Amino acid sequence: MKFKLLVVFINITLIVFLVIMVLVPFFMPGFSPAFWQVYWPLVITWLLLFSILNGFYFYNRELYSLLERENWPALVRYLEDRVIQRGNFSPRLVRLLANCYLLLSDSAAVMSLENKTAIVKPDLVDENVLIFGCARILGKDISGAARFFGTRRESVKPGIRDWVRWYHGFALLLGRQYENAGEEFTLLARVSKDLVVAALSSYFLSEHLAPSLIEKRLEYRETAFSCRERVKKALPQIKNWNREAEHLTNEIHAAAIFKHMEEAKRWLYS
Repeated sequence: MKFKLLVVFINITLIVFLVIMVLVPFFMPGFSPAFWQVYWPLVITWLLLFSILNGFYFYNRELYSLLERENWPALVRYLEDRVIQRGNFSPRLVRLLANCYLLLSDSAAVMSLENKTAIVKPDLVDENVLIFGCARILGKDISGAARFFGTRRESVKPGIRDWVRWYHGFALLLGRQYENAGEEFTLLARVSKDLVVAALSSYFLSEHLAPSLIEKRLEYRETAFSCRERVKKALPQIKNWNREAEHLTNEIHAAAIFKHMEEAKRWLYS
């Protein structure tokens, strides 16, 4: 739904409720003007909510217009003005600008944004670690990606820690550091509660690392097939996997590994 239509719909809803709130008391038995002494703060709160909503929309209307039109170059210029030129390094705008850079395949711009963000708000780098790290992979800076993810795999918030560790292993694999990648994927295949992370780890162990490291082949394949059974027990059918992976569809970092996710799915259910 377009942002403008959504705001109009919310406004109509708020106005209807406001009219009901103002008129209904007059039809209540025993209504007294003294009732407003208790009732007016609720009406004021409703009006304040109405004002904040519309003020926020009109302040950001150009941003929403560019998003609706999917005009990514123009959106980048707009965001660069707000974030870099005006110094508004808000979490929402920094993340949106980084995503736009990736959509335009401009990895260098993502890393430049990361450097500027690290100076002003270093915590935002960790909050967007998957975006900034993937920019290195897409920009072919594999050793840089391995270092970037490696230094943050224990310090990031728990909700994305397994993904950071997985990308660390993926970068190590791309850099041909097979044993180190195998250690990371083995741990994730054994203990990760994120089923997509566990499945991807077991897939790479079985299909990429086991053929490359003869001395580890048996260990990797045993770990991989044990993990595959664990994942399939929780997600017995492909539709279950698709539902589990659906929450990643809006994550720009997942687009970089979409092919591997499809390969892992075929390996799981073959």
